[in-house]
Amino acid sequence: MIGKLQETVNGGLLVIFAGMYTLKKSLGQHFLKDENISRKIVAVLQQRPFSRLLEVGPGAGALTKYLMQIEGIDFKAAELDEEKVDFLLKTYPALRGKIIHQNFLDIQKPFEGMFTVIGNFPYNISTQILFRILEWKESVECMIGMFQKEVAMRIASGEGNKTYGVTSILVQAFFDVEYLFDVPEKCFTPPPKVKSSVIRLLPKKTPVKIKSEKQLFLLVKTAFNQRRKTTRNAVKNLFDAAILKDSLFDKRAEQLSVQQFADLTFKMR
Repeated sequence: MIGKLQETVNGGLLVIFAGMYTLKKSLGQHFLKDENISRKIVAVLQQRPFSRLLEVGPGAGALTKYLMQIEGIDFKAAELDEEKVDFLLKTYPALRGKIIHQNFLDIQKPFEGMFTVIGNFPYNISTQILFRILEWKESVECMIGMFQKEVAMRIASGEGNKTYGVTSILVQAFFDVEYLFDVPEKCFTPPPKVKSSVIRLLPKKTPVKIKSEKQLFLLVKTAFNQRRKTTRNAVKNLFDAAILKDSLFDKRAEQLSVQQFADLTFKMR
């Protein structure tokens, strides 16, 4: 469909001369071109039943063309770039009425009831996308997303690892994270300067008990704001002195498990 491509950088755009579209670096656009990877992602998606599906950032339709072939589902796609919306509607007329032409971070929850999310997420807002999904966690039954590998590792990381941090804990408090596979740079147009990885989130069967989300977020962010200090010194303003005597606070933030952070929320002031 694309044919032979010629690329040139012009004013922040990567122009694709094939009468198709321009790739906007300002939107973090790196479009998947490897059909095998697209099919692999969709195969993982279909391992679990679902009836409603939201694709985030369909771009030129590398995943979309396969997702549209899944029968018996309510499908929607959120795309900000007007040029890509026009391209998608011309290339896949069946998408008419299914595209939400907005920034994903600004849209309302797209479905009533439970739904699945999938996407090759723009790397410049991938963490923000993740936290928006956390806001919808009661309705998201599964998320399969492509992230920069460093971000994917951070999401999936366990305590004791250098990549373990705020994102790890806030996601893992509500979802089980499965690191699926890596995707080489050559699978994209243009090739990103970083490796990519696909992960899957599934709601925890047994939710971690916390006093409140607000207190968990405050505790974790405060603890990791000074991650080289002991947890005691980092979070001393959140607990009474008697609580801080616990030897647990001798550890640094990255040494505490998700469950330990959750338990500590019940002891905060």
